[in-house]
Amino acid sequence: MKQGDDLVINNRIIVRGGGDIASGTIQKLHRSGFKVLVLEIEIPSSIRRNVSFSEAVFDGETTIEGMKGVLVRTYDEILEAWDMGYIPVAVDRYGKLIETVRPIAVVDAILAKKNLGTTIDMAPITIALGPGFKAGIDVNVVVETMRGHSLGRLIFDGYALEDTGVPGSICGYAKERVIYSSYEGKIKNIRQIGDIVKANETIALIDDLEVKAKIDGVLRGIIRDNTYITKGLKIADVDPRHDEISNCNTISDKSRTIGGSVLEGILYFQSIKPFLSVAN
Repeated sequence: MKQGDDLVINNRIIVRGGGDIASGTIQKLHRSGFKVLVLEIEIPSSIRRNVSFSEAVFDGETTIEGMKGVLVRTYDEILEAWDMGYIPVAVDRYGKLIETVRPIAVVDAILAKKNLGTTIDMAPITIALGPGFKAGIDVNVVVETMRGHSLGRLIFDGYALEDTGVPGSICGYAKERVIYSSYEGKIKNIRQIGDIVKANETIALIDDLEVKAKIDGVLRGIIRDNTYITKGLKIADVDPRHDEISNCNTISDKSRTIGGSVLEGILYFQSIKPFLSVAN
């Protein structure tokens, strides 16, 4: 798509990915008056499912902090969802709807730590979250997702910091908070999001093999029951703060920060490219 194409509609944005980090971006853009379309894969593997718009793929709809996401299958259903004030979620692994919807911006919020197919020419503004993209080549801007002083920084040339594989520390716990599968098979959840769990307590089974919590805390996230799990896949997240159960149902500080940076990036490009601010 050429920049300045008169078919571009300036208040439409496509977000590729509907996990918990993506949902902070979706919230910011939706509340700021943009019409957001979320693109997901056939079987999303979100962990913090209570705050992931990807859950609409399974349940038909989901509500996060008062915002309703609905599963759509056609372009007309996308338009209807927008008219109702909802956030449409479509299964579209390869982004085929981008040409149909003609958004002003495409945001890659898959967080795969590598580029799964987003290109700088998909829309007048292209933004990617985290490592795996080179700003100025793959997309217009990359948003730093590593916790710390640079979280949310807009990168216009180069890459985000490489993933360390170590989650952010909460109450002195980092890698202990996150549970990765040691097995392959179908998961059966024993405990649910919001439950208080103990260290060494069984929270799930993978083909009858036990998955145990490593620390005491709140089960903030666990992959959907009956999902087929591959070895090494992230499947659960325990928050050591026992009194923070409400956090299971609210967008995180990290997600909100990143979402604000995406909004900043879009407004910045609109300010330096006047044609992007003219609706057709």
